[in-house]
Amino acid sequence: MSEKYLTVTALTKYIKRKIDTDPHLRDVWLKGEISNFKHHSRGHMYLTIKDDQTRIQSVMFAGNNRYLKFTPENGMKVLIKGEISVFEMNGQYQLYIKQMEPDGIGSLYLAIEQLKDKLRKQGYFEEVYKKEIPAYPTSIGVITSPTGAAVRDIITTIKRRYPIVQTTVIPVLVQGKNASKSIRKAIEFANEKNIFDVLIVGRGGGSIEELWSFNEEEVANAIFQSQTPIISAVGHETDTTISDYVADLRAPTPTGAAELAVPSIYELRDKLLIKKRALSRAVHNQMEHQQKMLNRITQSYAFRYPKQLLQQREQELDRLQESLYKFSRSNLQQNFHFYKQINVRLMNQHPQKQLEQSKKELKQLQKQTVRIITEYAERSNLQLNQMIEKLSLLNPLEIMKRGFAIPYTSDGKIIKSSKQVAVNDNISIDVEDGKLNCRVLSIEEGEK
Repeated sequence: MSEKYLTVTALTKYIKRKIDTDPHLRDVWLKGEISNFKHHSRGHMYLTIKDDQTRIQSVMFAGNNRYLKFTPENGMKVLIKGEISVFEMNGQYQLYIKQMEPDGIGSLYLAIEQLKDKLRKQGYFEEVYKKEIPAYPTSIGVITSPTGAAVRDIITTIKRRYPIVQTTVIPVLVQGKNASKSIRKAIEFANEKNIFDVLIVGRGGGSIEELWSFNEEEVANAIFQSQTPIISAVGHETDTTISDYVADLRAPTPTGAAELAVPSIYELRDKLLIKKRALSRAVHNQMEHQQKMLNRITQSYAFRYPKQLLQQREQELDRLQESLYKFSRSNLQQNFHFYKQINVRLMNQHPQKQLEQSKKELKQLQKQTVRIITEYAERSNLQLNQMIEKLSLLNPLEIMKRGFAIPYTSDGKIIKSSKQVAVNDNISIDVEDGKLNCRVLSIEEGEK
């Protein structure tokens, strides 16, 4: 009878085989909204796809999601291609996603915006990291396709504007699967050689897919880490890539990049002519000025009558020397009186005088202290004698000298009342010169 019953595992496997062999469930095209999105540390993505009425558990393994050009987020509407199968451990069916892209917005555009936001937060677009393009480079590296129109435009423009610069083309792929890797390696190669003053990185115009290699993160990293200044020249003036934001300078076109990289030799020639004329005028004016000064010197009194001028200067020197002597003597006397006063004040404050004064004060204090102590001792002795006299009056021994005695019971207590003893009790009596041992023969009580 028990053979009719299936195990849960057997039933689950049967349902899984049924679903896996259904051709309609092997190629499912689905659209919906992402919720409960979780990107596992191993790379797998777990999420729920829902619409207004229901939802389905989904998973996109790392082998498939590594090709995504955007990062899924909760609330994002997506278009999905996948298959339906059963996860045996939980016995529930779920969607295994093979492809996914945003619904209503291009995945490439979304990927660009997400990467742009990431790099902006990392500071890749900050002006503080932009390197200055040299004004007069001697060597330029051009990283682009060797067969495109862009490289011809760049080389032609550089030769026309600044033929003395050395231009080197570093050929790379500018579109396709391996283009970003090729561009990155070319930038790193140029930095290793360290022979270029500036690099031009770019290509001609095209669609967003054709320009995509310049939106890749590895190209942005290579541009940002480059020690050689980079001019980005991608596409037409309306085309903008992430490379444009990261580069030290963005050119609207490859031709524009060449114009930004080098000065115009004709403009330089004009500037040199202008500077030459200005320098000639400056030299001429300076020579005229110096000639006038020379004429004034040759016509001057000192140049025409040097002996008379020397005699005048000799007399003036004598006068100044005499004035200096008088001033020095007067100043010396003033300083002498000043320092004399200072010396008097200093001697009054001399440590020896201070010490003598302190000794006098110490002697006075010693005498005063001895006097106070003596007076205090005398008062204390007087008070002591008075106290001794008072104590002597109260001393029992003094009373005994006058004929009195002190009786004690047999246990050593002073007898103050006749009730403390009885007839035939032994008592002792202390007198001035000894003790009497007695026995009570009778007791007579009297009034107090």
